[in-house]
Amino acid sequence: MTVSRYVMPSLAALGFGFLYIPIFILVVYSFNASKLVTVWGGFSTQWYGALLNDPQILGAAWLSVKIAAISATLALILGTMAALTLVRFRWFRGRIWLTGMVAAPLVMPEVITGLSLLLLFVALENVFGWPAGRGVLTIVLAHATFGMAFVTVIVQARLRDMDLSLEEAAMDLGARPLTVFFTVTLPVIAPALVAAWLLAFTLSIDDLVIASFVSGPGSSTLPMVVFSKVRLGISPDVNALATLMILVVGLGGAIAFWQMRKAHRQAQLPK
Repeated sequence: MTVSRYVMPSLAALGFGFLYIPIFILVVYSFNASKLVTVWGGFSTQWYGALLNDPQILGAAWLSVKIAAISATLALILGTMAALTLVRFRWFRGRIWLTGMVAAPLVMPEVITGLSLLLLFVALENVFGWPAGRGVLTIVLAHATFGMAFVTVIVQARLRDMDLSLEEAAMDLGARPLTVFFTVTLPVIAPALVAAWLLAFTLSIDDLVIASFVSGPGSSTLPMVVFSKVRLGISPDVNALATLMILVVGLGGAIAFWQMRKAHRQAQLPK
């Protein structure tokens, strides 16, 4: 008992340290006055100013946010439709094929996905003339394609746990299927929809491999710009960019935790 009492906390501390100490070092060196990332030259915020005055990074960041928002929304719509089909219509011709196609992007390497989408877009352009070249549109379509798989899994799990008696009661009261979906089903699965959209948004923001295959001139996303900078040597403004992203994610997580804790306290109040 005494040994396990100290071993488990030590292993936990070692694991968390392995994960978060490099992030802490990155944040510290984002305030480095030196141009050399590995040499400390004193405290300075000059690289944050340089970052905010860099049109390439700012343009790539804004482009990545727009692509992620649009592709996540498309993935949410298509993934929700696929999840409803797989859960509510249990037996239909082609169900096995649909299940396999939905699950394929989850296990397929991103290199294969990116290459196959590139060949698809090239073939479509040669036959139909659309899409005309590679750019923002092809990145959105590619990200929506693999994001749809993750959305389908999340929404499908929520639909399976949903109490169908709620929908049946609404139909017994005279509500039509479309009304039941928007007034009963949609509010019940709303947390899963939000989680699925956020996951698809995050995957799109983080993607580098697939976007590198399907992008074109003038459509470089933020990961592509950062990767090109890192290949030439890490610059301190990249550390500043990573620190700002960590700050945004941390604030989002703190707000979500506060909202959950507030809802939990309200649920425990006597009625």
